[in-house]
Amino acid sequence: MPAAAVPDTIPAPAPVRAGIRVALLGNPNTGKTTVFNRLCGARAKTSNFPGTTTEKREGRCRLTPDLDVAMVDLPGLYQLQLSWPEARIVRDVLRGVGHAKPDVVVVVIDASNLARNLVLVGELVQEGRPVVAALNMTDVAERRGLRVDVAALSAKLGAPVVPMIASKGAGFGDLRNAIVGVITGRQTIARPTNLPDADAPPEALSAWADALADATVETTAARVAEERITERLDQVLTHPVSGSLIFLLVMGGLFWTLFEFASVPMSLIDGTFKGLGQLVQHFLPPGPLRALLTDGIIGGIAGTVVFLPQIMLLFFLISLLEDTGYLARAAFVNDRIFHRFGLPGQAFVPLLTAHACAVPGIMSTRLIPDRRDRLATILVLPFMSCSARLPVYVLLTSLLFASRPALAGLAFGGCYVLGAAAAFLSALLFGKTVLRGTARPMMLELPGYKRPSIRNALVTAKDQGLAFLKTAGTIIFAICVVMWWLSAFPSSSTPARAVELRAEAAAPGLAPDRAQALADEADAVESQSRQAASFAGRVGRFVQPIFRPLGYDWQLTDGLLTAFVAREVFVSTMSVLAGAGGKELGEAGVLDRIRGMTRDDGTPVFTRATSASALVFFVLAMQCLATLTVTRKEAGGVKYAVLQFGYMSGLAYVAAFVVFQAARAMGVS
Repeated sequence: MPAAAVPDTIPAPAPVRAGIRVALLGNPNTGKTTVFNRLCGARAKTSNFPGTTTEKREGRCRLTPDLDVAMVDLPGLYQLQLSWPEARIVRDVLRGVGHAKPDVVVVVIDASNLARNLVLVGELVQEGRPVVAALNMTDVAERRGLRVDVAALSAKLGAPVVPMIASKGAGFGDLRNAIVGVITGRQTIARPTNLPDADAPPEALSAWADALADATVETTAARVAEERITERLDQVLTHPVSGSLIFLLVMGGLFWTLFEFASVPMSLIDGTFKGLGQLVQHFLPPGPLRALLTDGIIGGIAGTVVFLPQIMLLFFLISLLEDTGYLARAAFVNDRIFHRFGLPGQAFVPLLTAHACAVPGIMSTRLIPDRRDRLATILVLPFMSCSARLPVYVLLTSLLFASRPALAGLAFGGCYVLGAAAAFLSALLFGKTVLRGTARPMMLELPGYKRPSIRNALVTAKDQGLAFLKTAGTIIFAICVVMWWLSAFPSSSTPARAVELRAEAAAPGLAPDRAQALADEADAVESQSRQAASFAGRVGRFVQPIFRPLGYDWQLTDGLLTAFVAREVFVSTMSVLAGAGGKELGEAGVLDRIRGMTRDDGTPVFTRATSASALVFFVLAMQCLATLTVTRKEAGGVKYAVLQFGYMSGLAYVAAFVVFQAARAMGVS
């Protein structure tokens, strides 16, 4: 590593005032977050800027045993004068809007792409900011045949320059010393004599940065070879055909990994909470308290925490892909297609992730820099068919094509196509109405290829997991408890049929299997009676006239209403109403029981027309409180959650109505 431009040690600083703030800036993909994580470690916290969904990270950094400072990690950006939300946020922080101005600005710059990064440094020096330049990834620069004269760069820049390898923890002692030197006044900041004025054209600043890089960077033959390799890789990875194929392979691998590896901890979490519920059932007698603990509280917490492995694994993998430099190239490939529908290229990861679960998909829209583009992606993302829809699709396609498995499979795949088409067409519609405008032209610098930071990916996964638990978890838990209460009360008397079945099961000399079957049937009859008499059941009968044009009776309406909490609840609700005791679809006889359900007039609940209508409704409707909760947080207001719910539900209703009426007109029963 080149010699540092700051002394290895600094004498003990003179007493300094309390409340010192240090701002951390840098272009995207310069390792800024890695620097922040190393400086602040576990003392960091993530929060949103007021009025935006752009995140900042704040932490405490101990520069010396006697000096603790507040550090804020600001969004990555290329220039301060851009009109983007990130630039406005950074300008407000530097000007002290809402809080004290930072005492020192640490700019993390990429040693392998010096000219581009020096533009931001030049803007800060133009404004007279006390700057420390953290020259990161010096090892990458050397491998690419670039040697930076750090002493010359510091002298010409008029500010301390600290060479670093943040991913390996190298250079942080010198960085702390440089910051302390600026705070205490031991290190002075001088304005370069040839720096253009702030009112000069932007080209002047770029020319200054290029000239400064040319004067302080030596290029070797290895650099030429590195550029040739990078160019060859980019020709493949950004090509419309090969780039798209590689993108599908990479995202397919990410998608498979998300399902395959997250399933193990998700099963462990599910099993743990099931065991906890069984423990409560063992020690508490039957009654409202036990039901509240097992079905309401434990069930509500389990339904929230079970998403955690997917969310943490997703952000871990995204962080790795971003560090390698591939994510920028994938966005470039997709931008050509997505832009036509008013979506940015960066939307591909959230939309793909939503096939596993919309919650982590919405959270991953933080990758999208523009707020308008981010909102457009959030609003249409739940159209993508998530894993929670799978049991519903299996049930309804099986009912729709009972004796035609090939057609059932075709209809199953068609659900995914319909959801994706609705997402892109809705994005196009939003771009002409509520989010008027087109996707922002993508200003993207393709970063160099480098080895990802495992440590940084782990920290990112931890932060996003905690953010999910703190926001969505509490609200989802409360709603689950309320829904349990609506389903459990008012309590009804045990039906005579259930009493008869239990008495028959207790008869002496009865075979154990037969006794268990009778007991299960008694539980199913009692559960069905309780569901029908509950507040939820009464609501189903009350609301049923709204859904009558879609072909739904009160039982199907009740299943639809409970599915608004979570789509997968639909199958268990129909299982209860069919007298199967809420068993899973794969258990023996459950599908036949649901298929044989009848209305009050004795006609089948699930005709082919009704099944087709319900299938279309579930593809298009917003039926997940967890998704709405995360939408409210990530979009920065409840109005977008209301818009999302209203638009998707309205579209689903109209589409289901058209399907049902068309099926009836064609004589499909």
